[in-house]
Amino acid sequence: MNSVGELKQYAEVHARGLEIPDYAQLVGHIRHDGEGPGSWAGVWCREGDRLAAEGRHIEAGRRYLMARFPFVDGPARQEAYEKSLASFEKWRAGQDVHRLDVEYRGHRVGCWTSGLDAGRRKPLLIVMGGHLTLKEQWAPALPVFARLGMAAVATELPQVGQNEVPYDGASPGFLSAVLDAVADRADVEHTYALAMSFSGHLALRCAMDDSRIRGIATVGAPLAEFFTDTVWRKALPQVTVDTLAHLTGAYMDELAEWALPADRLAALDIPVAYVASLRDEVIPPGDLAVLRRQVRRLSLLVHDDVHGSPAHGEENKVWLALSLLRMQGIRDGRTLYLGLLYQAARIRSRLSGALRGLSGRRGSATTGA
Repeated sequence: MNSVGELKQYAEVHARGLEIPDYAQLVGHIRHDGEGPGSWAGVWCREGDRLAAEGRHIEAGRRYLMARFPFVDGPARQEAYEKSLASFEKWRAGQDVHRLDVEYRGHRVGCWTSGLDAGRRKPLLIVMGGHLTLKEQWAPALPVFARLGMAAVATELPQVGQNEVPYDGASPGFLSAVLDAVADRADVEHTYALAMSFSGHLALRCAMDDSRIRGIATVGAPLAEFFTDTVWRKALPQVTVDTLAHLTGAYMDELAEWALPADRLAALDIPVAYVASLRDEVIPPGDLAVLRRQVRRLSLLVHDDVHGSPAHGEENKVWLALSLLRMQGIRDGRTLYLGLLYQAARIRSRLSGALRGLSGRRGSATTGA
């Protein structure tokens, strides 16, 4: 059973990504991680049921995804996951989002796609969340990327959601299988990856062997020391340790070989856009040093924030989209527009941070009085 305190803390970045504004209010009703009233899954599912009854299927599905967090470990979270898929299917009717199933090593990889066209093959974007994120979270954004001139495929890390591939040393090859499956409807020779956290690590591993991947944009991806620093490992959030053990079937001390080799990372001649957090509880500072030292074509956005930089979500989204266009050499109205959006989001983030700091100082002064 998970620590409710940890769930509330580390699910916040996912709730922001899912655009759940009443997150704090909802988790205030959660008292335990069992089943029924007051449980993590129970509170989130009840809110999802309310929204579903109102026909607000995409919003309901997002609450069900939160109910499933961090992974399916019993009937309550399994029911939540099934409800999330059902809500997504109801929302998807009439949307430019289509199903694709790919086989790799005898296992199914479930995907959502948009913009695939045999008559006009566009550069391909692979979209993946981290070890806690389902592809249904990203699928609504796929038509947006299609409008930006890319074909897009959303999928998941191995053993997450509907990716049944084992999460092991050979798992990065499933990305190449996805490229093969859409090669007749997308320009896979120019593939880019928007891959969060552990998906960023997997995309970098794949890019070392598949030259069709021409650029990677990521947030908080582990590189090397996450897998080898035994001191750092002892302080990792339990939800991270438990989820990785669930997905890989291995303990942290068995994953040392997953560290990206320095020579292969240095030989990788593709642009990498990386959002780093200075107070990251998951990714050690040593990985940021590895990034700066080894990655030749690096664009880096650094925040004084925790893992995933939840206080800078809007800023990160726009910067990553802008980075993906720049990787393709695009300099036109799209990049101009996104550049203006980024500057505006950056200003709002700074103002919000200043206001939070001011509020904190006032609170401290009041307490001292």
